[in-house]
Amino acid sequence: MKFSLLLATLLIASAVRSQQPPVTFTAEQDHEDMMRQLGIKALRPGPSGDEKAPNHANYDESLANPYPNLPNVLTLKNGKVVTSASLWWKQRRPEIVEDFEREVYGRVPKRTPKVTWTAKPIDQGLQNLPPVVAKQLTGHVDNSDYSAIDVNISMTLVLPANPKGPVPVLIMFARTTNPVPPAPRNVTDTPSAKQLIEAGWGYALLDPASIQADNGAGLTKGIIGLVNKGQPRKPDDWGALRAWAWGAARALDYMEKNEPNVDAKHVGIEGVSRYGKAALVTLAFEPRFAMGLIGSSGEGGAKLHRRNFGEAVESLTGGEYYWMAGNFIKYGASDATFGAKTANDIPVDAHELIALCAPRLTFISYGVPEKGDAKWLDQQGSYMAVIAAGPVFKLLGAKDLGVSNDYQKETMPPVNTGLLDGQLAWRQHDGGHMDIQNMKYFIQWANKNINFSTPRSR
Repeated sequence: MKFSLLLATLLIASAVRSQQPPVTFTAEQDHEDMMRQLGIKALRPGPSGDEKAPNHANYDESLANPYPNLPNVLTLKNGKVVTSASLWWKQRRPEIVEDFEREVYGRVPKRTPKVTWTAKPIDQGLQNLPPVVAKQLTGHVDNSDYSAIDVNISMTLVLPANPKGPVPVLIMFARTTNPVPPAPRNVTDTPSAKQLIEAGWGYALLDPASIQADNGAGLTKGIIGLVNKGQPRKPDDWGALRAWAWGAARALDYMEKNEPNVDAKHVGIEGVSRYGKAALVTLAFEPRFAMGLIGSSGEGGAKLHRRNFGEAVESLTGGEYYWMAGNFIKYGASDATFGAKTANDIPVDAHELIALCAPRLTFISYGVPEKGDAKWLDQQGSYMAVIAAGPVFKLLGAKDLGVSNDYQKETMPPVNTGLLDGQLAWRQHDGGHMDIQNMKYFIQWANKNINFSTPRSR
């Protein structure tokens, strides 16, 4: 009897603790807490994007490759060369995934809450489209284990009316309530939403902020905070990029189960800038996505960590640390219990993130600095990563860019010259920090490869 009473008391106490309010750290406090967990005393400051500042980022190509040798994407940790698709799927790919999860983007918890979707029709704001069916969707994340945090994923889904069959859909990370986002000012291209509908595609606008806040103070809230019951992260917990990718996968779950007019085997993911990073992470880690349009993603996306050009690893170990796993902060440390680490100590790099997408359709997009797609993003360093990922695409029966895989010598093709003959694609358009100018090329390229783009079994 006494044991039963003690057990009941402990269970009640545990339940009370589990419903305590979330920890309310500022971003600075959260960052300091993670540094304390990691034993870091000081970080190297990130470079400034202001070219007139004393600590401005490097834009001298002769100084851009202090660590020119990338990890070999087709060599196992034991030194064995990967020469077959089977060895890639069974051994090399899992090695790379483990390194990215532990050191770079963090681990999605083994158990995440169920998402229940509700829908209501939209009939306003669609005048500029051909006939469509539009819905506003809300995905309520089960918070019965921790009711102090409420997460409701917001998504707008727009499909052609009366399609002849299921249509491909592009999920776009977007902070908007407009079901048809207009083209940016001073851009003459047709809005991406209209291009997709006119091509017979559907699209979805997925709000990342409804999944996880885009700041460090929000890490004890959103889906990360909900799973952690309001407590701060541990070093290998997921950051915002993985959280946004998780949300995109839940959107795909909805389409698979509830939308017969969606061709769920041909759903893609798109984003620009920080959402370009998230789109690439989504495609790499969520194998049901068939294709991706990765716009201007920079450091943490398609740009090589080992490049010293523009945005740097130190930019993400300081200011935007919350996008990444806590462990990533180690690579900006100048003084720590483990000494110091640099980008060269990261066990993986961006070419391997791109390789995780293989053999699915992967389109890397950038604009030009003259129009606002800043040098900070390191277009050349991203092109090098695409080149270095090519051998994995070829190993798995896909085509890469069609040039050599010598990332140390290949240079970008001229602006508006796309390398679109394979399932790995590159195009730098002559616009700014957006991918609307590449949307028509993406659609044409994806349509040409649509049968190839079915996610491959492992």
